[in-house]
Order: sequence, then C-alpha cells, then structure tokens
Amino acid sequence: MESSIRVSADEGPYHFLPDNVNIVAVEDDSRLNQLGYKQELSRRLSAIANFSVTFSIISVLTGLTTTFSTGITYGGPLTMVYGWPIVGMFTLIVGLSMAEICSAFPTSGGLYFWSAKLCGNEWGPFASWLTGWFNIVGQWAVTTSVDFSLAQLIQVIILLSTGGKNGGGYEASKYVVIGFHGGILLLHALLNSLPISWLSFFGQLAAAWNFVGVFVLMILIPAVATERASAKFVFTHFNADNGDGINNKVYIFVLGLLMSQYTLTGYDASAHMTEETKSADKNGPKGIISSIGISIVVGWGYLLGITFAVTNIPYLLSEDNDAGGYAIAEVFYQAFKSRYGNGVGGIICLGVVAVAIFFCGMSSITSNSRMAYAFSRDGAMPLSPFWHKVNKHEVPVNAVWLSAFIAFCMALTSLGSIVAFEAMVSIATIGLYIAYALPIFFRVTLARKSFIPGPYNLGRYGVLVGWIAVLWVATISVLFSLPVAYPITDQTLNYTPVAVGGLLILTVSTWVLSARHWFRGPIANIDS
Repeated sequence: MESSIRVSADEGPYHFLPDNVNIVAVEDDSRLNQLGYKQELSRRLSAIANFSVTFSIISVLTGLTTTFSTGITYGGPLTMVYGWPIVGMFTLIVGLSMAEICSAFPTSGGLYFWSAKLCGNEWGPFASWLTGWFNIVGQWAVTTSVDFSLAQLIQVIILLSTGGKNGGGYEASKYVVIGFHGGILLLHALLNSLPISWLSFFGQLAAAWNFVGVFVLMILIPAVATERASAKFVFTHFNADNGDGINNKVYIFVLGLLMSQYTLTGYDASAHMTEETKSADKNGPKGIISSIGISIVVGWGYLLGITFAVTNIPYLLSEDNDAGGYAIAEVFYQAFKSRYGNGVGGIICLGVVAVAIFFCGMSSITSNSRMAYAFSRDGAMPLSPFWHKVNKHEVPVNAVWLSAFIAFCMALTSLGSIVAFEAMVSIATIGLYIAYALPIFFRVTLARKSFIPGPYNLGRYGVLVGWIAVLWVATISVLFSLPVAYPITDQTLNYTPVAVGGLLILTVSTWVLSARHWFRGPIANIDS
C-alpha cells in the first residue's frame, strides 16, 4: 500500500518522506497546491487512461458517422478526403498550443484557469468568466449533440430492422427519440457516478472499441459491397449538386469542412482530467496531442474506406432511401444487402458505431462534470457550493447529474424546431473553439514575456504556433457562420452567429451587471 501522505508546496526541500510514499503523487499534489487547490479528487489515471477519455470523446466513429451527410452534400469525396487532413493539421496546431499551457497549469478548470493566470490580476477575472462560460456551455452542447445523435441512430437501426422506410419499417416520432435521448443520459450519469477506477476501465475500453471499430469498418464495408467506387471518384470527384442553391466550389468546399471540424473537438478533456491524472503536467499535454494525432490518422482511413462504398450520392441523400436519408446508414445497409440479399450485417455495423457513440457521450459527461466541478469551486456558477461537492469515492457526483440534466434540457428544443436545436448545437463547434482560442490568444499577447512554461513546451516556436492557432479559430468562426442554403429563409438561415452571439451577449452582460462585483477568478481553497 502506498502512503496517502500529502505534502504542501511550501514544506521545503528537506522534508523527509517514508520509503513507501509515491513521489510522483506528492509532486502532483504539491504542484496543485502551488496553483491554490487542495487534492480532492482521486488521482488514479495513467497517461493511457487520460488519453483514452479524450480519444473516446473525439471519437471519429461518432463525428464522421453522424456528419457524413454534410460531407457528401458539400463537395462529396474530394472535400472529405482532402478537407480532413487540412482541418486535422490546424487542429493539431491548436492542440499543441493548448498542451503547452496545460503543462504549466494542470488543473481541472483548464481553459478558464489558464485565461485568468495569463491575463493577470486586472483582466484575469473577466477573461476567466468569458472563457469558462464558453467552455462549459460548449461542452454541454457537445454532450447534447452526441447523445441526441445516438438517439437518432437507434431510431434508424429500428427502422432498418423492421424493413426500412420502403418496406414499411417503424419510424419513431420525435417524442420517442427524445425519450431515447433521456434514457441514454440517465445511463451516462449512472456510469459517471462510479469511482474513477471504473471510469478509467470504461474509458480505455472505449478507446479500444473506437480504434478497432474504425479498422474493422473501413475494411469490411467496401469489401462486402458488390459495387465499389473507383479511385478516381474517391480522390477527385467533387459534388457540386447540393440542392441548396450554392454553386461556388470554394464556398461548397468550405461548408464541407464542418464535418471534419465538428469531429475534431473535445480534446480539452485531457486538461479537465489533470487533477485525477498522475504526472499531470506531462501526461495531460500528451493526452491532448496524442488523441488528436491518432484521430487524424484513423479518421482519414475510415473516410477513405467508407467512401469507396459510395456509388450513388443523390440516392444516399434522398429521404426516400431505406434509412430515411441517413446517408452512412444507407451505405452500410446497401453494402451487405447487395451481397447477401439482406442488410443485417449493415445493421450490426451500425450497432458497432452506436456503442462508440455511447462511449463518446459517457466520456463527454465525465469531462463536463470536471469542468462544472472546477468552475463552481471558484464560485462562478449558481449554487456553486452544491455542484463542487465530491462523494465518498472522490467523484463530483452533483456536477455529473447537472451536466446530464442540462444536456437533456438543451435537446428539448428539437421538439419545437429542428432549426432551434441546430442553433443550440452549433455552439458545440464554434463556441467550444472560441474557448480554446482565448487562453492561447492571451498567452501570445498579454503573457508573451511573462509565461512560464511547464515540462512540455514549444520553446521559441510557442508564440508562432499560438498565433496560427488563433487565426485558424477566427477563420472557422467566420466560415461556419456563412449561410448554408439560398434563398435565405427562417428555415435555411444559419443560426450559428445568432447562437454564439447570444451566448457572448449574455455572458458579457451578466459580467457587467453582476459578476464583476463578486467573481475574482480562480479562488485558492488551501491555506497559504
């Protein structure tokens, strides 16, 4: 048994420790003490476990499967095959900058804590407030989007299992889908209430499932299809027939990039898990970088494999196909049906994807809850003392259930208007990336000379990489706010700038009217 002795940061270099004390744990706790916090969460995650949580949140099986229709519609194979590595490269640059800051400040608060420290006493509280709310609302939107996507996929699996749309299969109503969504969130909240050792196991299982699942599907689907696309089609075909009145090829290509950028999000999870990770100032950054890098490689392979099974784009996008317009489900279903006379194998493959999405949502709740725990620990949320309580297993269980509840409430907008729901979910990409960019921007401006790097750092290239990251986020924030269909009506308007702008106005106005009088940024909860 290792001793659980805690050593504060100021006990000096001559404090002698028993032989059975875990020196790494002492160093982690000491560093956290220096940042102002006492160790309340159970620090049991290894580098692999930290990576696994983040890799399963990025989950290329989740992102690429649920947004495949977007890629096929706006540019098709060419946009997907070449857009993915382009977006991947810039995402890795953003991740490198975040990893450098994470190494210097390994706390569960992550982005908002970084902003506070990088901006100093004068601007720190406001920067922390702005970053924190964009981060946590963006995370809630991610959970909403992921679990609602799983609910929709379950509906499609049921439809295909009962004969498909053309065979009189059962199509669940929007109320049934929202019921699925609530049930999924309930399961995720229950799993996240378990001790961190259990979550570590499930996280590593999720990472393995995603990794193996990608390779199985990218090989199996084109292998069983009796008709396959040519290499020329996969690498050169550009689909300009989107049916949305957009003809400019550059414009179409840009809109298609949303599929890739939506998928490559959520890697801030490694930062939010640092108070539960051993050697956090090293393994937290490793988790960010490795999860992005591996996702880029396996995601590109997945896209290539599935695209070789695409032969009829108009039919895939038609709501009259067997999967009711769910493009990638139709690809899976038809691949097996063409060879075996039925699509049972395709339905099983969709089940593999559904499990990956389930794990993605589970890990997303884990990350959400740690962010809510840290943000409330610093008094930024209503009823803060309640949300940052931990149970006997050292799990912030109240924050877990809060995250699940808010994700359910956000999904309720789908009952009124799918346009309103899409506006809510748009925060999952742009809102979250704004939160990513803010501390990076402060690092290359206000803290350019004062920033003290941790064990992982970019050296003299830190500022250059940081500026590229900031410019990329600024670029996608504009591009993904452009109209996605013409003529523009209340049903075709891109509500992303409305949703993100509304969040900005609400956050800033709350600061001006109230929070500036009482929120002071991260608050030390340990005696000096």
